Amino acid sequence: MPRTHLVLDSAFTVGPVRRRLFGGFVEHLGRHVYDGIHEPAHETADEHGFRKDVVELVKELGVSAIRYPGGNFVSGYKWEDGVGPVEQRPRRLDLAWHSTETNEVGLHEFQHWLDAVGSELMLAVNLGTRGTQEAIELLEYANIDAGTALSEYRRSNGRQEPFAIKMWCLGNEMDGPWQLGHKNAEDYGKLAAMTAKAMRQIQPDLELVACGSSGASMPTFGEWERTVLEHAYDDVDYISAHAYYEEEGDLSSFLASGVNMDHFIDTVTTAADHVKAHKKSDKRIDISFDEWNVWSLSKWNEQQKTFELQDWPVAPRLLEDVYTVADAVVVGGLLITLLRHADRVASASIAQLVNVIGPIMTEPGGPAWRQTTFFPFSLTSRLANG
Repeated sequence: MPRTHLVLDSAFTVGPVRRRLFGGFVEHLGRHVYDGIHEPAHETADEHGFRKDVVELVKELGVSAIRYPGGNFVSGYKWEDGVGPVEQRPRRLDLAWHSTETNEVGLHEFQHWLDAVGSELMLAVNLGTRGTQEAIELLEYANIDAGTALSEYRRSNGRQEPFAIKMWCLGNEMDGPWQLGHKNAEDYGKLAAMTAKAMRQIQPDLELVACGSSGASMPTFGEWERTVLEHAYDDVDYISAHAYYEEEGDLSSFLASGVNMDHFIDTVTTAADHVKAHKKSDKRIDISFDEWNVWSLSKWNEQQKTFELQDWPVAPRLLEDVYTVADAVVVGGLLITLLRHADRVASASIAQLVNVIGPIMTEPGGPAWRQTTFFPFSLTSRLANG
């Protein structure tokens, strides 16, 4: 019978396993929020309309920080639409996913859900169709105790204490031509630096994430990171990384997806360290790998072609991949890759959590269940955190 001998040597420690490595991602996309985590008519719904069966599965999954509300969605989002009396909130076209957003769930409701699942909020600001002013207004609303127009507005909306959000994403995938407000690296780097400086004038100890490349296949990959950090290095703490993997007729290559993620991480850290050396800085920029998963992207590209111009549905079934054992093995391998780079990957978010390429699935009025990808994440999260 084959035997394996494992040696653990504390002299070869890579780095601390930070709790945020086991983060998640919730975007207003498809049935993730509505009919996913939020379904007021469901028999398990709490007083805020959130499904308790989903809450229990998310707790079992063990996610830490959860990035919200996007994703591509955030680049067209007005945060003000999601606060105040629910019955007075506007319905908006969501251009990112060709849907209608009802705004029934906003910052206050989502924080209630986070409290239920025991996770930290990682909030993204809109630097696509909006900018610095809107970002600092959201920060004032969320984190200032009292005594200003926006902090008092929060209190009038039922939240007396601040949200105390520590980690903020400065936009989303701004290198992507599909992104509302898409910018080149020079323009985004300047905007990220300006917004970060302004936010730190309100709260200096924030942890800020600049947008890195939205994928290693992007033609600007590497150069984007260098240019953005040339502008924003002194003002941010992390640069983001996004990667999705699918089987395209070659199972062996798919199972080795972690090799690609290795290269991705090494390239980003090299670009960041180049800027550090150029600036003669003592500061180190680490990675927030705030989107990663297995995703049948080719199927999504085909689905987009079927959208009718005048059809803007609420909570349509989008990106509801059904995962296999091979997908679960790849997810486990990607987790191992993130752990192997624990010295430079400070935060990571599996994208996403429920229904939308998620480890958890639901049916309206029906059950919630675990997909195959649930198990490697849940097991690794529990082992890493005792």
